[in-house]
Formats: sequence, structure tokens, C-alpha cells
Amino acid sequence: MRSLARLLLAIFFMAAGLGPAGALTSQWLDHDQARVRLLAAGGGQSTDESGGQSADELRLGLQFSLEPGWKIYWRTPGEAGIPPAVDWSGSDNLSSAEMRWPAPHRFTLFGLDTFGYSGEVVLPIHARAERAGEPVRLTAQLTYLICSDICIPHDGTLALDLPAGGIPPSAEGFLISQAERLVPGDGRAAGLALASAMLVGDPEDPVLEVVARSEIPFEAPDLLVEGPPGYLFAAPEVAFAEGRQEAVLRLRSERGLLAEGVLEGKMVTLTLTDGRRSMEQVAVTRYAPGMASPVPVDAGTLLQMLALAVLGGLILNLMPCVLPVLSIKLLSVVKQGGRDRGDVRFSFLASAAGILFSFLVLAGVAIGLKAGGMAAGWGIQFQQPLFLTAMAVLLTLFACNLFGFFEIPLPRALADVAGGGQGHGLVGHFSAGAFATLLATPCSAPFLGTAVGFALARGPVEILMVFAALGVGLALPYICVAAFPGLATRLPRPGAWMVTLRRILGLALAGTAVWLLSVLAGQVSMAAAVLAGALLLSLGAVLGFRTRLKKSLGPALATLLALAVLVLPVGFAPAGPGANAGAGDGWIAFDQAEIARRVAAGQVVFVDVTADWCLTCQVNKKLVIDTADVIEDFEAHGVVRMRADWTLPSEEISGYLAAFGRYGIPFNVVYGPGAPAGETLPELLTVKSVLAATGKAAGGLPKLAGP
Repeated sequence: MRSLARLLLAIFFMAAGLGPAGALTSQWLDHDQARVRLLAAGGGQSTDESGGQSADELRLGLQFSLEPGWKIYWRTPGEAGIPPAVDWSGSDNLSSAEMRWPAPHRFTLFGLDTFGYSGEVVLPIHARAERAGEPVRLTAQLTYLICSDICIPHDGTLALDLPAGGIPPSAEGFLISQAERLVPGDGRAAGLALASAMLVGDPEDPVLEVVARSEIPFEAPDLLVEGPPGYLFAAPEVAFAEGRQEAVLRLRSERGLLAEGVLEGKMVTLTLTDGRRSMEQVAVTRYAPGMASPVPVDAGTLLQMLALAVLGGLILNLMPCVLPVLSIKLLSVVKQGGRDRGDVRFSFLASAAGILFSFLVLAGVAIGLKAGGMAAGWGIQFQQPLFLTAMAVLLTLFACNLFGFFEIPLPRALADVAGGGQGHGLVGHFSAGAFATLLATPCSAPFLGTAVGFALARGPVEILMVFAALGVGLALPYICVAAFPGLATRLPRPGAWMVTLRRILGLALAGTAVWLLSVLAGQVSMAAAVLAGALLLSLGAVLGFRTRLKKSLGPALATLLALAVLVLPVGFAPAGPGANAGAGDGWIAFDQAEIARRVAAGQVVFVDVTADWCLTCQVNKKLVIDTADVIEDFEAHGVVRMRADWTLPSEEISGYLAAFGRYGIPFNVVYGPGAPAGETLPELLTVKSVLAATGKAAGGLPKLAGP
């Protein structure tokens, strides 16, 4: 029957004028249970902007003809099996070859679920020639496992020479095209969509619940889940609604011995099939809003994480994000010269309390976001243009105050409660601590990312405890001065020298406001940033010349200008999300699916998750990533540089970070044949750490030859 079918197919193409003259195939590699050959064809889907096939593109396919009862495996075989693999290293004039995987079938045998193919199947391969227009010699070292009641490994070599000048259409091209149509896409062409994917049930034994929709009634939908290492998912229980145009698929998860951490926050690939229709989508496993998702943690682990949080908060004092507010801290110290030890102690305790209060507020926001099913992360408030303008206004007011443009005395009753006025009161010191915390959050210090990731993957109690420990760490310098006030009282008494110091520190705060406006330019537009800067300059001018204005006019103008800056982002359309930004200058835009394709083709991929508001990210770029040594090493290993811009909110980037247990940036990871799951790097990069990670990810691949 198979021979007759192939004969009829050949007759059809000959009748259509597509004779076998253009057919290019290798010899069949015959085994008792199957035979396989390599196909090549011209034409097909367009890949360049002109609508035609690229000159260096090759359309290939592995054609398997399996005896009844035997099967081969999909890229993720399930509870047993090994997928087919090809080594192309013996080929000539071949730049890359990437295997595509048609939607598989589920096979259940002896209680085990596996995924693969039976009968006749073609695995399409998208390849590129190194030198377009020249002949290509393909040498494919093939290994595959074929199974029935028993499994038998096979291997062999397939060889095929492709002529220069392209390949005419053929019956083999039809087979490859048919297989390409069975490769899952985003679902639009198949009329399929995934409405939601969330975890439900007991956190120790979670169930993945996926809601799928179809333009036509479902027949027999199935869902294949490729999860983190060590996790397996059973066949789904399916319930239908809306005339079978909506399906709810519930899959129980099984945590193996090699599984790490909890399932929540992990990246999974969902492949939905319904007959010959299919789609594929990447999702992040999260619990339904309001559910208690975390697995209880033992006291020893919690204490370890709290210690890391204190250490991370302490190191945060040295991060570049905190340096712009050094002026506030320094001025707070120098004002203590010659003061009573008790006053000094209480002022620094007030600053520490402001830091702790701000961290508890951040913890409350994170808990609220998680309860609402939204992404929570470290420093995400800097993704909001309104927050940037509010902070820019506050910094401008602080700077103008240090320049001596104005002083705001507190009312008598409030001054008594605060313990004094003119910035020496406890309220002022408390506010300085809170303000320093807000400006510190764009940075992710060593140990801080680990602690925040642990907290956000768990419940409200752990979040509050870890964030409080972070606050203690950041406040430790204040607490030390409060414990030993002599460190501050021995400083010279305030005098004329303070005027110069105040002006220098005022310039530092003004520079921080300019930096915030540069972030606003990336989030909204350069026009919005320039307009905001002009309004802030006008605000400073009004405050500086307030004595020349009518008594009531100065405060009124200053208030109007400040309000105008605050609401300015509302009048501008925001820029697009940052997931696909960052391309250019040797970098390509972030695409998680592209990472897997590149690694499968034997390439090394360096991912940089960054944002305009992350000062540590900018320091990493200047001192490490963009240095000559690193760039030379990247070029030598053929490293693909991929940048994910998190300046604006992006669910794709948030989910990607969560899959690594990270909720803040900077974040860098290197993938390659030696590190297919990714080799993560520390928050503060060094040239040595980047080169070591690249070498490990390359997995012994030879460096590319120079020109």
C-alpha cells in the first residue's frame, strides 16, 4: 500500500508538471523496523522582505517510514524515550540546521505517557548555506530510538549533494511543506487560543488548569506540557463549555527527584492539539489570585534567607543606585557635629525607621500584586512614568532647598512633635530614610536577588520577613551611628563651609533628577522629557526668585509647575513594551523561543535583561559587557547577543525572570551546548565571570577562525 501511495503521489506531480527531475533525496537508510532518508526541496515559505526565499535558505526534511506498531519520539519524549538527533559537522558549506517538530501524538503503554510519531512522518529542517549560490554537501550522522513493546537504537549516515543555483519544486517539497504546516504556531491559523493557564489546588500537589478556545467545536483536544527539569504532567482531564468551543484542561503534576524548588514561577511550554490542528505557547506557572501558593519552608532555610537579605541590604548601600542619594546621608551626618549625643541617636534611629517603613510598604505592594495575579518585582515602580515625574519633582525641591532657594518652617505644633524644625526634626530624618529607599530600589545587589526571589515565590509572611531584613541591612549604617553617636558628634560644627557643601550636594540631586528624565524619555518620549525638564527649571527659577514676586504668587506658580510635571505623562502616549527592544549595535531583540532554536543549532546565546532605570545594569555594560576583551571573546565563540529591555512592564520578561527565581535586574545568563538550561551570572559582572560562563556554555566548541 505504501509503495502504491508513493507511486500515485509521483504520478500526481508529474501530471502537474512538477516532475522528478527536481527531486533531491539521499539513499534510504534501511532497518528492520523503519527506513529513513534525507529530503531537499526548493520554494516554500518566504523569509526575506521581498517575499521570496532567501538565497542561502535550504528546505530539508528527515522522512521516516515506520513499520506498523513502531514509533519514534518528539523533542520532549515524555516519561521515556530519546528524540532523533543529527550531527551535521561533516557537512560542507552549511551554516546552520534547525529541526522543526510537527505536533506529536500521545502514546500510553504500561502506564507511561510518551510523545512521538508513527507511520509516515517528515521532520522539517530549516538550514542555511554559508555561501549562497554554491553547492552544498550534506552529511547527517543520525541517531534515533524506535520503540514498540521493546526499544531499539539505530544510527547511520545520510549524504546528499545540493547543486548550486537552487532546487526546483518537487514531490519532496510537497512532503516538507505538509510537515511544516503541522508544526505548531501561535494558533491563529488553526483557530486556537489559550485564554489562561494557572495553578490550582494544594501547593504540595498542584494542578495546572488551562482554558483553551476554538473557532470551531473541539473534537479531542490534548495538551502537552514541557516543564522545568524533574516535573511531569499527566494526561489532561477535559471539560467542555460554550458548545465545545471552550475546553478546560486540568493536568496533575508530578515532582521527580531532580526537580528544583516549587512549580510556581517556572516557565512551561504548552502544546495544544486537536486532530491535525495545533498551537504552542510559553507561559509562567502562577496560582489563581488569592490562593496560598507557596510550599512551607523549614526554619533553617528561612533563617539563611533572612541572613542573605540583611547582607544584600547592607551591600545595597554601595550600589550605584544609592550613590545619588549620598548627599542626603552625608548632609544628615555633618549636621550632627557638636550636637547632643541623645539628639544624634534619635535622628539616626528616625532615618532607620524611615528605611524600614519603606521596605514594609514595598512588601505590602508586592503582596497585593501577587494576590491580584499580577507580576511583582524589585524596582518595578521605576517602570511607571508617573512615579518618575513624582521623584523628579521631589529631587528638584530637595536640590532647591540645598541651594538655599527656600526654607519651609514647620508649624509650631508639628515642630514640637518632630523635635525641632528646619530639617533637624525626626520627621525630616524619617523622610530622608524613606526617600533613600525609593531611590535605592532600581539596583539588585549580590544576595539581594536571591532573597527577593525566595520571598516572592512564597507567601505574605515570608515576603514581610525578607523585606524587613532587607530594610535592616540598608539601615545598618544608621543603626551603627545611633549605637555610637560619637562617630557624628566629633565632626566639625556647622558653619560657613556648609554652604559650599550644600551646593555641591544640591548639584548631585539635580543630576539624579536629570537621570530620571532620561529614563522618562525612553518610556514615553524625548519631547515629554524635555518638556518636564523645562517645567522643573521653571520651578527652580520661581523658587529662586520668589522674593521678587508677590507673596502669594510664588507659591501658587511653584505649585502649578509641580502639578504640571506630575501629570505630564498622561498627555503622552507611552512607548511600546520593552520585551522586543534593544536590537541593534550587534544585539538582537529578546525572544525565548529563538534561544532554544539557536542552542539546538549549536550556538551560544548571551542574554542581558536590562532597563534604563537600572544603574547597576549600565555599570555592568560599561565596565564588562562592552569591553574589548568580552566582545572579542563573543566574536570568537560566535555568541548571539540578545537583550531584553525591562524599562517598561513586560509579562514576557517578568515570566522569564520568574522562571529563574529572579524578580529584579540586572540579570544575565549564557546558553549553549554546554549549558542548554542556561548558566546564570552574578548581579555584579566581571570580565572573568563572563568569559568563564561563555566557555562553559560553548561546551568545548572550537573558536571561530579569524579573518
